[in-house]
Amino acid sequence: MAAAKTKTRKPVKRNAEARKDLAKSYNKFKEFEGQQYTGMKVGRSHKWYYDKGEWKEKKLTPDEWEINYAVTKRRAGKAPEGSGVPVGTEYHWYIMAHQHVRKLNANDYTTTLSGMKFKVAHKRSDTEKWSASDRAQKKRLIKIFQRMIDQLERELKAEE
Repeated sequence: MAAAKTKTRKPVKRNAEARKDLAKSYNKFKEFEGQQYTGMKVGRSHKWYYDKGEWKEKKLTPDEWEINYAVTKRRAGKAPEGSGVPVGTEYHWYIMAHQHVRKLNANDYTTTLSGMKFKVAHKRSDTEKWSASDRAQKKRLIKIFQRMIDQLERELKAEE
């Protein structure tokens, strides 16, 4: 009778050590389409919970509204120890989204927001200066808008 084979197992990393590896991975330089960056790897995702926020809107034309939304968002899980940017870091994001709304009764609506968000600039916690000037941020937005226009035009042509 042959002896039973035993599999050699790698030792399981302790939680603290595993978190340290995640922090190291988060903070190391990565590359995407020729652009170097740090932070979460392209393709990964976060999950957040938003506290009760305040959504304000003002009607500007029959079909156009100005919106303002302010809330604290909280990570669904815990960030790996030592990962991420320092407290006080700020970001300027531009969001293009679809909002689908359905009236339920006189006072309630369901709402779904889906779309894209684009980093326009950031400000490190130890400085008052943004990573891009106001002019550079506007140029970045123009590139984003042009890319979206080009994509929509391609989709229209494909439908013809």
